[in-house]
Amino acid sequence: MAGTLVPESPNDSVRLNLPESDIPVPADTWDAGHMGCGEVIILLRKRMRNLHPGDVLKLTSHDLGAPEDLPAWCRMTGRRLLRADHPYYWIEAKAT
Repeated sequence: MAGTLVPESPNDSVRLNLPESDIPVPADTWDAGHMGCGEVIILLRKRMRNLHPGDVLKLTSHDLGAPEDLPAWCRMTGRRLLRADHPYYWIEAKAT
C-alpha cells in the first residue's frame, strides 16, 4: 500500500498509509497473535478507551480477516488508521 487514502464521505475516518518513520511512538502496543477478528475488535475497543486523544496503538494481528476488518472498524468508529501493513496496524485514538 502506498499513498494517502481519503474518506469516501466527510463522516468517514481518514485512512493514511504513512511511512512508519512518520508515525509517533506508540503509546501502547498489542500483539493479538492469531486471535479471531471478532474477539480482537472487542478487546481493541477496550484498549483504545485507555488512550488519550492522538495517542497511537500499534496492533499486531495475524488473523486473515484483519486487512478488511480493522480498516472497517476504524471507519465505523471514527478512528484514523495511520498505517496498515499486515500484520501491523497503527491506530490513532480519537477525542471522545
